Amino acid sequence: MSESNSQDSGGKGLRIALGAVVGLFALFGIIYAVDYALTQGDVPRGTTVGGVDIGGMEPAEAQAVLERELGGKVHEPATVRAGEREATFVPATAGLSIDYAETVAQIGTESLNPFLRLEGLIGSGREADIVSRVDDAALAPELERLHAELSAAPEDGVVELIDARVAVTDPVNGHEIDPAPLRERVTADWLDPAGVEVEATITPPAIDEAAVRKVAEGDAAAAVAAPLTVTGRDDINGVIEPARMGEVVTFVPVDGALQTEINTEAAQGILAEKLGETEARKQNALIDFSGGSRQITPSVDGVKIDWEATLEGFRERVLASGDERTWEAVYEDDPATFTTEMAQTATFDQVVGEFSTSGYSAASGVNISRVASIVNGAIVAPGDTFSLNGYTGPRGASQGYVESGIIINGRAGEAVGGGISQFATTLYNAAYFAGMQDVAHTPHSYYISRYPAGREATVFEGAIDLQFRNNSQYPVRIETAVGGGDVTVRLTGVKTVTVESVNGGRWAPTQPREQTVSGNDCIPSGGIPGFTTSDTRIIRDLSGAEISRETQTTRYDPQPIVKCS
Repeated sequence: MSESNSQDSGGKGLRIALGAVVGLFALFGIIYAVDYALTQGDVPRGTTVGGVDIGGMEPAEAQAVLERELGGKVHEPATVRAGEREATFVPATAGLSIDYAETVAQIGTESLNPFLRLEGLIGSGREADIVSRVDDAALAPELERLHAELSAAPEDGVVELIDARVAVTDPVNGHEIDPAPLRERVTADWLDPAGVEVEATITPPAIDEAAVRKVAEGDAAAAVAAPLTVTGRDDINGVIEPARMGEVVTFVPVDGALQTEINTEAAQGILAEKLGETEARKQNALIDFSGGSRQITPSVDGVKIDWEATLEGFRERVLASGDERTWEAVYEDDPATFTTEMAQTATFDQVVGEFSTSGYSAASGVNISRVASIVNGAIVAPGDTFSLNGYTGPRGASQGYVESGIIINGRAGEAVGGGISQFATTLYNAAYFAGMQDVAHTPHSYYISRYPAGREATVFEGAIDLQFRNNSQYPVRIETAVGGGDVTVRLTGVKTVTVESVNGGRWAPTQPREQTVSGNDCIPSGGIPGFTTSDTRIIRDLSGAEISRETQTTRYDPQPIVKCS
């Protein structure tokens, strides 16, 4: 083929191709013109609102269809999701409704852009946002609720020892929700069938999976690997079994890690359950003057476990293995602090402190007499601490105590052992004027007029105790007397100090509030104002030189005005 024929053939092919392209454009133009003529002013094809297809409809028709199909949707629950959390709300309750006209207007009509029209013909369509009418007063509390339900603080991982096993609670990420986008998405998307999606910021916990795994596979596993055994005398052993290790070992979050904490007091308590049988309790000498002469019960020295020495290096043993988990208890002598020899030479001729109170009911008198008879004759050796609860033991009906008046929440009530606080106050003051060291005392919450303000004490079995320490070099004997509406406590021994009490007056008064109480046990009351007071104890030696001066401040609550319904 010649060169000229080849050029003619190529030019002819180009003309054919150009003609085809021009033809296609002409055809597209005709289709576009026809489509434009048919859909001018209509809602774009493929448009849905709340799942309702309004594509290709005239705006008025689209509005009518939406009103008909979506009118009840405001009463149906809508779902909001943020990360892994989900909440629901009812649009009508949240003050939301649809502005149908504005929704259709915002969607607009078919675009002049041919590509957008083509997309409408062959695309999958689009869900258009609604335009909501918003009652902000109703919406605000619902948004607060949704924000609270969709937000979550991160939860740290936890490692515990439970029933001889290592129990792990996995950490959980937190969610933080921005209130502004939440409002925007709720008001725009509440009708979307797919629900409302809100972005959540993930906040990791301080104790993550790595920190949990490190402790679970390390210290926690070691702690429950085998029992801890302390061998005592007489073939008696104290044992902490793996099932009880959770009482001793805990794992506390500190700076992004779990710190192993060992409770040696709890360990001592468990070990003492059996090892306590190997100890011999000391017994101070007792003196009885009831027969007119001194009768002495001899003292007995004791033996006790030196827990500080026994539990030395305890942490390392808890986390160790093998033979290190078994070791011997260390014992020490526990000599009597008031010996037989002391009892033979001790004198109780002088009153070192004395106090009396008056005014109690017959039932309270039974309880006061009972506790006074138990305490009468108790001897507190130099350096020893006297505990009223510890000395009397339980004070229930089986020990001879009866129901009597008490104060509960500022108003009158009854309980077994009522009235014993009067004996405690009397004993506290006797020890106060004897110059004894105050170890533990608790004033009443409400002022009781028969007691000195700022210088009184209450007790409650197992919870509130009265304790004082004999800080003199001589033993003291507690003597009690009850009768004629009075209770007297005196401490006798060798007097070495004089004591002065200076009251600081009353200030900061608080007025009682009225309360109505129902029930047959209600006792009406006119109420008593509360106040704050202080007491200063000045201790001097027998020559008058000041040894110490201490001030205590007490605040009394007002007793309410009680009316019975």
